[in-house]
Amino acid sequence: MIFKRVGDERPYPEHGYVQRQWAAIAPQQIRLDQLVTTKRILDLEQLLEDDSTFYGDLFAHVISWQGDYYLEDGLHRALRAALQQRQTMHARVLELK
Repeated sequence: MIFKRVGDERPYPEHGYVQRQWAAIAPQQIRLDQLVTTKRILDLEQLLEDDSTFYGDLFAHVISWQGDYYLEDGLHRALRAALQQRQTMHARVLELK
């Protein structure tokens, strides 16, 4: 199993963070098997693109809430890491209380 759980929603409260606020959070390594996805649908074309993060953040966005890590943005990056047989990836983690 790549992820802790595959979800299809964001169960945590709305945080309102914009790109500039995410950029202020230092990236850290997180294990793929600790992540709960918030998207069930995968766009294979986007997964295979070399420059899929060209207009976005280089790091995934993860929400830490009630003891779980929710992968809010970066599903394709996480899957690419898994395909490269890596167990971790770098992500910006926002802790919600």
